[in-house]
Amino acid sequence: MKSSTVLKHTGGFFDYDQAKTRQEELAALTADTNLWNNQQQALKLTSEKNILDDNISYYENLLSSIKNSEEMIEFAEAENDEELLSELYHHLEQLKTTAKQRELMTLLSGEFDHNDAYLEVHAGSGGTEAQDWAEMLLRMYTRWAEKHNYKINYIEETEGEVAGIKSVTIKISGLNAYGWLKGETGVHRLVRISPFDSNARRHTSFASISVYPVIDDTINIEINPADIKMDTYRSSGAGGQHINKTESAVRLTHIPSGIVVSCQTERSQFANRDQAMDMLKAKLYEIEQRKKNEASTQKWEEQGDNGWGYQIRSYVLQPYKMIKDLRTGTETSDDRAVLDGEIDLFLSSYLASRQQ
Repeated sequence: MKSSTVLKHTGGFFDYDQAKTRQEELAALTADTNLWNNQQQALKLTSEKNILDDNISYYENLLSSIKNSEEMIEFAEAENDEELLSELYHHLEQLKTTAKQRELMTLLSGEFDHNDAYLEVHAGSGGTEAQDWAEMLLRMYTRWAEKHNYKINYIEETEGEVAGIKSVTIKISGLNAYGWLKGETGVHRLVRISPFDSNARRHTSFASISVYPVIDDTINIEINPADIKMDTYRSSGAGGQHINKTESAVRLTHIPSGIVVSCQTERSQFANRDQAMDMLKAKLYEIEQRKKNEASTQKWEEQGDNGWGYQIRSYVLQPYKMIKDLRTGTETSDDRAVLDGEIDLFLSSYLASRQQ
């Protein structure tokens, strides 16, 4: 096994020469005594430098380890030492595995990839069927978050009349939460034998996912108060602090964009409004950033109905089992594992596809 065999997993995403040049630039910029006159810029540059220093150190150590292993392999082959050869090849396989894992981390290089994330689930048309599907997706994402030791906070939840949920917003807190989940925005389609159909017919259901980053006060978003419509209502669902007692829950509608955000988990109407404003600002900022980075902005201006034209993933449970990402072609027949939160296969393949 040669060095290129191990490094092919990182070579397409990490340009060492370019990284060293940028490292020198950042070293000079962060050494400037006037840097902290602009705290926002200083934090951005020092964060970039720390991440880049870590990546370069890892890459150099990996190269050194591979070189040493190859020299030892040549020695073991000359001495016909099969036991040593086996150990060395096993070590190289471990390096290959860690290089692959490191590659995934290098994909999380967006401006907000290291941030916490808001995740919204909305049931599509179809009544109880779609609402049950929305709850299944909520469980899938919360189980994924738990497996990665992320913290989950419920912001808003509206239950279905019979089963499931109409909508829910959760905050997932932890390093790289937004970076991993950002590709989940879109419509998810389920095909199954309905547990609510007495004739056991096959049904197709839709639910939409929206993911956007939690941003801090260093990002200045101007919103005209006249552009916001505020409604209050009684909290309901698992996230409510004052279920059906007071109208503490708040729903904000940004009239120019049509964006709607809600919060019901805080103890007062004022606190819920502040949380909802933070969500609205984050959503507006993230949409603007995506518009700049996308060749076509239409998909971010209007996601459209929760139906056929906007699907990103299909979950077929009947008449066969197949979960397939329609953007990357990644698929698996292990539906139980996926719906139990094992979605890293889809998350990583999406990130890799965006770099190609």
